[in-house]
Parts: sequence; structure tokens; C-alpha cells
Amino acid sequence: MPFNVGVTGLNAASADLNVTGHNIANASTSGFKESRAEFMDIFAQSYNSAYKTATGSGVRLASVSQQFTQGSLNFTGNSMDMAINGQGFFVLERDGVTEYTRAGQFQANQEGFVVNAAGQRLMGYPPEGGNLLAPIQLTTGDAEPKVTSKIDVLMNLSAEAEPIDGDTIGIDPADPDTFNYSTSLTVYDSLGSARTVSLFFQRQPPPEDKSWNVDAYMDVGGDLTSVGTGGLEFNSDGTLETVTPLRIEAVDLPNGAENLGIDVDFGQTTQYGNKFSVAALRQDGYAIGQLVSVDVDTDGTVFARYSNGTDRSLGRVALANFTNPQGLQSVGGTNWAVTPASGEPVLGAGGESNFGLIQGGAFEESNVNIADQLVKLITAQRNFQANAQVISTADTLTQTIINIR
Repeated sequence: MPFNVGVTGLNAASADLNVTGHNIANASTSGFKESRAEFMDIFAQSYNSAYKTATGSGVRLASVSQQFTQGSLNFTGNSMDMAINGQGFFVLERDGVTEYTRAGQFQANQEGFVVNAAGQRLMGYPPEGGNLLAPIQLTTGDAEPKVTSKIDVLMNLSAEAEPIDGDTIGIDPADPDTFNYSTSLTVYDSLGSARTVSLFFQRQPPPEDKSWNVDAYMDVGGDLTSVGTGGLEFNSDGTLETVTPLRIEAVDLPNGAENLGIDVDFGQTTQYGNKFSVAALRQDGYAIGQLVSVDVDTDGTVFARYSNGTDRSLGRVALANFTNPQGLQSVGGTNWAVTPASGEPVLGAGGESNFGLIQGGAFEESNVNIADQLVKLITAQRNFQANAQVISTADTLTQTIINIR
């Protein structure tokens, strides 16, 4: 009867309104994916000996499917926010229950674990490697120091420098007449304490005027102490010919640090022109470092960056993908759960095959287009009115028949 057909139409239009309203309500929800109401007609067939007749019986809601198209990225500057630019889902766990999400608004809880607003932990691969998932946990302690073991010197000693008087014995840092040039740099002991090393260069008199003595001094306990000697000899074209190795050795440091042993590499030193210049003094140690920031690379690696210029991997964010994402079951909180229709998750990391890149400092916005949803809202309203008119018309016809005398 037309009444039943109209009722199915009202139910369908009402379901369409519910789906559209849900989309509009979550237009600002991070990681939300819009839904689409899908309908099927109800078709009843009857046969008799003379005619074959087919009568439509209305419509029914076949499915509400989510559309996993990419949402826009909102750059927040919050280092813990993450967005997936491409395919994949973040893996969340709490109390043994695993869920999946595209919402990347994360923060660190009091234990240092990266969690979402619901307290679910973000899962990833541990920094030591392996394929077993574990919660990503931030370490807020200081970075350990590294003792200096090598110094690389890049400089030019002037070919016009006056040789030091041959009667002078050794280099005296307190007497400028005993050396031509000096330069200093900071090195670090095993406890991360900074110590200043000064290098003094003394040109030899003829016929050894292509040779230089090099002495190293360090401030140890307030006293400038000799910690190593070496020598340089140059070719006629200004390039380095031979080196008497300089090894800096400092013992019995007052802070109790291990004895220092530093090799100095003069391999790039030259003797050109009339200008002394120091292009670079590089050493491989560093002091203790305080945590400055936590950053996320495009492959999902979470780095802790420290004030001493070092960084440390805290793990790698895991991503999951599915053969049929539309088969996932929405469980609220912008999360989904595995179903037989979705298939089992395939795990990986950002940038790998079938997985998008991870953008740190941003989150994915809802993929709801408000303009489209408002048009659908008007269409659903018109459909509801039209189906209500079908029932009203059927009622008028029925009343006419009843009034026949």
C-alpha cells in the first residue's frame, strides 16, 4: 500500500538526515571521516496466469559507509601532534584493547607515554629495533656527555712569519716572544666539564724555517699545564709534508674525570702567503645536554633533541593499514576496530609501501565539506516532505473511497 511505501521513504529520509547531521556535527573533529547513507529499493514481484506484475515497495537503508579520503593538515607547532599524509592509521592501546585512528592530537602523560585525550597509548617500534609493538615513551632526563677524543685542525700558518730566535728554549705561553701564533678551543672530559686547550705555534729559524713546533696547554685546576708537543714540516708549495704527532694527555683532573687522551689531526694545515688564519677547529666531544624539544620525522621516528646538539631516537610510530578500511567498525572517539570485513591489519611505518608519510607538528582535520553537507541536508528535507506528501495523498484517496455511498 502507498502508506507503507511512504513510511519507508520517511525512514530513509530520516536516516539520511541523521547521517548528514552527524557529519556536520563533527566538521571540526580531528581525524573524523564523513559517512554516506546508502539505500536500496524494496521490490516485490507477483505472478498470475495472465500477467507478470512488479510492484515497488519502497526503500531501505542498506549501509552507512565511511569515506576515508584525505583531510586537510592543520599545522599547530605542537611537536606531539601528528598527521598521516596518505594511507594508514595510528595504533592505540589501552587495557589490552587495540583500536585505530587518524586523529593525531597527542600529548605526554605523567609517565612520559604518548597518549590521546582518552588516555590511549600510541604504539610504535622501540628504539633498539625489532618488530614487536610497544608504547612510545618520552625520556625527559639529560643526555649523557661525550669525552673529546679527536681534534681536527684546518688553518694556515703564514709563510712570512718571523722565525723565533734560535736561543729560545721551548714555548712559554706567558711570553709572546717565544711563539708566533696561538689559538684555543673547548674540549670536554668524561664528566662533560668544559676545558680550554690552547695551541701555540713556533716557527723554527733557518735552515729549518719550514718547520714549526706545536705545544698544547690546558687549564687544569687553575694552572696552565703543558699537555702535549708536536711538530709540522711543510713542502716548498706550502702543503704539509710531515707531522710529529701531537697527542694531548691530561691526568689527575681535579673533578675526578677520567684521564684525557686527545689526538690532534693537522692534515689540512698549510703554509701559504702572509696571513695566519684558523678556518676550523673541530672536536668530537660535548657536554651534558638538557632536553630542548621532541620532534617527529616523516618516517615516524620520534627524536629527543638536546641543548648540546645531540639527538636520541625514542622509538618509531607504527602505522596500520587494511585491505578494506570501509569494513572497520566505528567505536566512537574517532577510533575504529577490526572486523572480518576489514581484514587483519598490516603493520608498517611512515614512508614504507602502502603507508603515508607522518607530518609532525600537525594534525589531520575532518574531511567533511560543509557546503556539500548543507546541500545534502536540504535534499534529505525535501525527500522527507515528499514522502510525507505520499502518505497524505494516500490518506485522501482512502477517505474518498470510504465516503463513496
